[in-house]
Amino acid sequence: MVVGVDSSTQSTKVEVRDADSGALVASGRAPHPAAVPPKSEQDPAAWWHAFETAFAAAGSPDAAAISVAGQQHALVACDAEGTPVRPAKLWNDTETAPDAAWLIKQLGGPEPWADACGTVPVAALTIAKLSWLHRSEPEVFARMARVLLPHDWLTWKLTGAFVTDRGDASGTGYWSPSAGEWRFDLLAIVDKEKDWKSVLPAVLGPAETAGDWRSAVVGPGTGDNMGAALGLGLRPGDVAISLGTSGTVFTVAERPTADASGAVCGFADATGRFLPLVCTLNATKVTDTVGRLLGLDRPQMEALAVGAPAGAGGVVLLPYFDGERTPNRPKATGVLTGIRTDARQEQLVRAAYEGVACSLLDGLDALAAAGVETGGRLFLAGGGSRSRAYQRVIADLAQRPVLVPDEPEAVAAGACAQAAALLTGATPTDVAAGWNLANGSIVEPDHSVDPTAVREAYAALRDQTG
Repeated sequence: MVVGVDSSTQSTKVEVRDADSGALVASGRAPHPAAVPPKSEQDPAAWWHAFETAFAAAGSPDAAAISVAGQQHALVACDAEGTPVRPAKLWNDTETAPDAAWLIKQLGGPEPWADACGTVPVAALTIAKLSWLHRSEPEVFARMARVLLPHDWLTWKLTGAFVTDRGDASGTGYWSPSAGEWRFDLLAIVDKEKDWKSVLPAVLGPAETAGDWRSAVVGPGTGDNMGAALGLGLRPGDVAISLGTSGTVFTVAERPTADASGAVCGFADATGRFLPLVCTLNATKVTDTVGRLLGLDRPQMEALAVGAPAGAGGVVLLPYFDGERTPNRPKATGVLTGIRTDARQEQLVRAAYEGVACSLLDGLDALAAAGVETGGRLFLAGGGSRSRAYQRVIADLAQRPVLVPDEPEAVAAGACAQAAALLTGATPTDVAAGWNLANGSIVEPDHSVDPTAVREAYAALRDQTG
């Protein structure tokens, strides 16, 4: 048996699978403390407690291998022994937005950053959080002897090793996917006196092991989006739209990307290839919030959204409820237009789903504009992928068939595939293919829908409020 761990912003999920067939043997889940922008922080000890709880719920199995996929970017500042010296500042914390802007200026603009590390700094990146810590809490910064990411820290808890992988490292803002190395010169912008070589973890290759835990081999782990790519078995040209509290749109590519516009993050993946990705701060929490305001539960929201006409009768929602990462508007809020005295509840509901879908499809357009191949299969992943309304709206507005995998937890499944690959010598991608993790149902688009009208109305509001 192998164990895959998905340590996300909201919770920890643990899956136990048969290493040969990929059959799901057991699973467990435990929540994390809520963390909401602009100040979004968690105590890493809560992640470990959630892991122990979820692992116990899965039966505390005697596994042959285990791997951890974790939420990207967060800063886990530790002392030399690995103990956090303050709560982790999470990826969706927007207090660090001024630091991202400052970093861009220090290097001479967005293009040098894209060339250096594949990604233009935004509040989410670890380097912006390091700059914030240096500026806001200099005493804590001075005590910091190790800089880890969430999956790194959990791997350290399992093995005692300070290691990371190329996928998660590529989301820091100071590791180069094209060169495959840390960029200490970028960290010197934050503090030129710090001995960064002693602070950063070793970067493991896709097939290397981090150590052992309870006689199980521990894999290198990776970031959650890279884990999802493994769990979906993405091939170059395939695109995944992941719907969680936040949203991501990503694919795998043979070559690195460097998008100076800042829309596309030029990450690496967990296999040796690359993972161009667009991230939004707002996805299913938008429809959850609208449901709460209208006094509707999720089944009621779904029914109203599916039954309403495309375009929501002219009602348009810009879903930047908690600021936005793409486009980079950390202080933005949601905007609703097109309301008339005869407006009906279902129009507001449909507008909420369409606003989230349009934001994510903007991300798909950004990938194509950056020269990334996007003509393969279109997957829906994450908790929101189970939503009939999101399936229908995204298929209709993309005018493409949407594949909804049968496996609901792509990140945990991908971590399982990585763990199994360590035992078999196969690649995680081949393991996922052998397990048929990409099997699922197809949602065909309604060709009577005019996606151009809906998306143009959304774009007009987006640009007007920019």
